Amino acid sequence: MRAHQIMTRKVITVSADTSILDAANLMLQQHISGLPVVDKRSGLIGVVSEGDFVRRSEIGTQRPRIRWLEFLMGVSGKVAQDFVREHGRKVSEIMTQDDLCTATEDMPLAELVRLMERRSVKRLPVVRGRTVIGIVTRTDLLRAVASLAKDVPDPTADDDHIRDRVIASIDKNDWRPAQLSVTVHDGIVYLTGVITDARFRQAAIVAAENVPGVKVVHDHLYLGSAFIDNV
Repeated sequence: MRAHQIMTRKVITVSADTSILDAANLMLQQHISGLPVVDKRSGLIGVVSEGDFVRRSEIGTQRPRIRWLEFLMGVSGKVAQDFVREHGRKVSEIMTQDDLCTATEDMPLAELVRLMERRSVKRLPVVRGRTVIGIVTRTDLLRAVASLAKDVPDPTADDDHIRDRVIASIDKNDWRPAQLSVTVHDGIVYLTGVITDARFRQAAIVAAENVPGVKVVHDHLYLGSAFIDNV
């Protein structure tokens, strides 16, 4: 099983000029803990995450200053950098942009999970060259899928076609799950994501069942924060 078979294809992104307030509100509205930052050609230039909002002047959590000690230690550059991160108004001023951690679409799932664990990241943008084409987030379910996938052969081309049709069938509706992920093996469909109403679960299952080639649908859709906290 590979990254392109589980990744979320409709990636929510921001630009470097997006205001910090807009980025924070977007993350809250979409129930996500991080956003890829892209240029006009969808090229990845950075990542902004919930950790970038921890030290902020608005909530009084900026680092305490001992000016004479900073002067003696010669850390004025670091102090200036911290000031920008604590008071900056644009995403470009707080985002991580050096040594970005990414995955390719053909990366095996087990390797992808090891990379996330080694780098202690909660999400991996999936890139083709520099262009963002998807994103994989770290969840308990992802770890379980990676474990199960060790002895399961890669899905066939038919499975990939079924997956695309299932995503299209669900994604066009207002009740579509957030962070929808669809995995298909031998016609068996696995749905994961966040729902805000219990009735959305059955709608998603029925939509998948109506796709030609689908044999069985298993869902791992979670209501609200039960899933979101792991993302």
